[in-house]
Amino acid sequence: MTASQTFTARRLAAAALSAAALVGAAALPAAADGSGPRDSRVEISRVQYDAPGHGSRSNRSLNEEWVQITNSGRDSVNLDDWTLSNRQGRVYTFRHLRLNGHSSVRVHTGFGRDTYRDVYQDRRNFVWDDREDTATLRNDHRRLVDTITWDARHHGNDGRRNGDDGRGHGADHGRGPGHGHR
Repeated sequence: MTASQTFTARRLAAAALSAAALVGAAALPAAADGSGPRDSRVEISRVQYDAPGHGSRSNRSLNEEWVQITNSGRDSVNLDDWTLSNRQGRVYTFRHLRLNGHSSVRVHTGFGRDTYRDVYQDRRNFVWDDREDTATLRNDHRRLVDTITWDARHHGNDGRRNGDDGRGHGADHGRGPGHGHR
């Protein structure tokens, strides 16, 4: 083998190794190198928009109205400054809450003591409309994370998620019957 052939063979081998490294890196999950999104999926998993009872504004009744946020991934997610809002623009801002992987937190409407499983909006009036409303979750950069819309007048439309057809989301996301007591 001549020096020129050896040089060419080395260049081809180096190019092949570089290509293999690129293909291998592309096959890794984005979180493996720390530069991509973490292994987490935060979503609105359930909504109890029709609090049981006759619509009294007692703290107990207000706290029976809630939205459940779930992190189905492995890694914890810092929810500090994330927001949960309804269609009318009422906004709850998360403060000092880290949602562990494979766990949920319920955001209750009334007053209570915040824990890692339950947080409270400290409101004296209901937030979620029984007939139709939209719950929107945004991250600390105001980017849309998840949204769920319900319309109790059209039962087939309960639980629409980001433009889907809504099939199967009503029961899976804890939707109430929509009695319209407010």
